Amino acid sequence: MKAILYLLGIVLIALAAVYLLMPADSLPSFLPGHEAGLMRPRMKHGYIAGGAGIVLFLLGWFVGRRS
Repeated sequence: MKAILYLLGIVLIALAAVYLLMPADSLPSFLPGHEAGLMRPRMKHGYIAGGAGIVLFLLGWFVGRRS
């Protein structure tokens, strides 16, 4: 469980970087938010993916702790 949470957290943080650094028309077409001709990045998608990644990463840390 701990490894899955860490892995999903890292994947979502990487996805957040893609959303924040690439314009919407340069995103891969399978990602939500891809829109041809739109030259600005998808900031809300990036913030949400980054926040979810951080939460999953922290959950993985708390799940792995022993009392």
